[in-house]
Amino acid sequence: MKPTNLPSLNHLRAIAAPDGAKPFHVGILIGPGFVPMDMVGVQTVLGLMPGVEIHLLWKTDELVEGFPNWWTKPTTTFADCPETLDVLAIPMLAPEVQNDPEVISFVAKKARTARFNIGICNGVLVFGAAGILKDRRVTASHNALPILDQLGVREVIPAGNGVTVDGNLYTAGPGVGSFEASFLVVEAAFGRAAAQLAEVIVEYDPHPIYGVGVPAKADPALVSQFEAMMEPLVVDYRKGAIDSYTASAD
Repeated sequence: MKPTNLPSLNHLRAIAAPDGAKPFHVGILIGPGFVPMDMVGVQTVLGLMPGVEIHLLWKTDELVEGFPNWWTKPTTTFADCPETLDVLAIPMLAPEVQNDPEVISFVAKKARTARFNIGICNGVLVFGAAGILKDRRVTASHNALPILDQLGVREVIPAGNGVTVDGNLYTAGPGVGSFEASFLVVEAAFGRAAAQLAEVIVEYDPHPIYGVGVPAKADPALVSQFEAMMEPLVVDYRKGAIDSYTASAD
């Protein structure tokens, strides 16, 4: 797609991509039903770095509907994806997408050569289905945590403990987890000063309104209501991820 030609945006692009900056390819897997809040931190924080090229990855370049009602045009198809990504990031996706053999095969190939892998919320399970979580320390969203033990994970880190880093794998819960994992990847790739500047630029300073964002701090009735809402999806996530992981391990 041709970039929008506005002086203000051109100024920002020149700062983010100065002449001579080495390309730094960030692939964000989207698809029908993806959850925007789990990828916007990756796009925002890493998008501030020099030479970064953001690839919104999907099978085709046709519009996909993020949930809810967040229509997005993929910028790079699986076929046109750079051979090696600096970062592969996966937000929460619909079970039908996460369990798609073509998606899992793509992730398995790209994750093994990427410099950094970021899994956010239930998106972590795609890495598990592709065999990338084997013998790693991992966290995920509350409802995905019980599935991780069946995906070869060495240690499951409970929700509420921030980003879990194991080598080049960065996993986190939903929403703010995409920002926090991205800050840490920026630090590893560009240095601490760059990560701190990014934090200042986006004024990242969360203040939980009700203090119940981690299920361990919430009323059990609220947690039960949340789990009941998600259970039909979790059943699909569990079966698809475990079946795929088991097949890849055979």
